[in-house]
Amino acid sequence: MATNCQNLTGWELERRAHFDEIVAGYDEVRPGYPRELFDDIFGYVGSAIGKTALEIGAGTGKATAPVLDAGYAVTAVELGGNMAEFLRGKFRGREKFSVIQSDFESCDLPNDNYDLIYAGTAFHWVKPEIGCPKAFGLLKSGGAIALFRYNALPSIGLPLYEAIQEVYEKYYYSFYKSNKRPVMKTHEDFSTPAEIKHGFGFESLADYGFGDVQMKFYDVTRSFTADEFVAIRDTFSDHRGLPEGCRTALYAGLRGVVNEYGGRVCERYVFQLWLGRKM
Repeated sequence: MATNCQNLTGWELERRAHFDEIVAGYDEVRPGYPRELFDDIFGYVGSAIGKTALEIGAGTGKATAPVLDAGYAVTAVELGGNMAEFLRGKFRGREKFSVIQSDFESCDLPNDNYDLIYAGTAFHWVKPEIGCPKAFGLLKSGGAIALFRYNALPSIGLPLYEAIQEVYEKYYYSFYKSNKRPVMKTHEDFSTPAEIKHGFGFESLADYGFGDVQMKFYDVTRSFTADEFVAIRDTFSDHRGLPEGCRTALYAGLRGVVNEYGGRVCERYVFQLWLGRKM
C-alpha cells in the first residue's frame, strides 16, 4: 500500500482540470441542486426578463438548465475542453446559451455586464484574490453573485457508516495523512468564517465589496446502491488523486460493506447558498 503523503489533500488547484477526464460519469452520478435553492436565487435577483447570467465552472450543466429555464441568457465559462463540448451538445438549440472554454481568472469578459454571476460547487477552484474582485467588476450595479455547494453529513454511530469509515482508514488515510476525520456540523457551523473559507476559498463576500450578504441552507437525503455510492466518489478530486492500488482497494471495500449492510446507503447533504449584491 502507498506511503503516507503528508503534503497533499487531493484538492490542490492544479487538480481542477481532472473533471475533464470523467465527463459522462460526472453528469450521470453527481447530484443536482434543490429547486428551492434556485427559487431563492431568482427571488433575490428579481425578474429574469432581459437579464444576463454568467456561470463559473459550468461542468456538465447541473446548475445551468434551471437558470436558462428561468429566462436568463447564460454565458458559461468552463475550463475543460471535453466539458465545454458536452455543454454545447446538451444545450444545442438554446439561443440564450453560449460557452467560453477558459479558466475564469484569465477569461476576457466585459465589466458591468451581468445581472447574475453564479457557481455551483466550483468557486473553490478559483483563486479568490483574482476571482472575487473580477466577479464584482463584471456585475452590473445591483447585480448579484450566488455561490453554492454541498457537504455530506456523517452518520456517526450507525453501523454502516462506521464500517465505511474503517475502509477509509485502511485505504484512504494510508495515503492522505491527516488527523482530521468527518464530524457532525450544523447550519451554524457552516456559517462561521473558517467553514466558509474551507468550502468557498475565502471568508466573506463583504470583504470584496458585496452587500446584502445572505446564507441559506437546504437539507436533502439521498439513497444509493453500492455501485452508485462508489461512482460518486470516483468523481471527487481527492479520491481520483489516490494511487491506483489505494483507490481500487477503497472502492472494492466500500462496495463490500454497503452490500453487506443491505445494498443501499443513505447520505444526508446540506446545500449552502451564499448570496451578495453589488450595491
